Amino acid sequence: MESKWRRSSYSGDQGGDCVEIAEFPGATVAVRDSKNPTGQRLDFRPEAFNAFLGWTTAAG
Repeated sequence: MESKWRRSSYSGDQGGDCVEIAEFPGATVAVRDSKNPTGQRLDFRPEAFNAFLGWTTAAG
């Protein structure tokens, strides 16, 4: 089953640094570099990804 990748809302359309996320079966949230979609990705459990998002929001 192919998951739909979503680009960060902070990513512009200027071809710069872009992050994409997707949800996969088995409760995995994946993160990849949109400039290298066939490259490596980081996989997180949903609770770990939510904790990461909370940290980035607090740090920003």
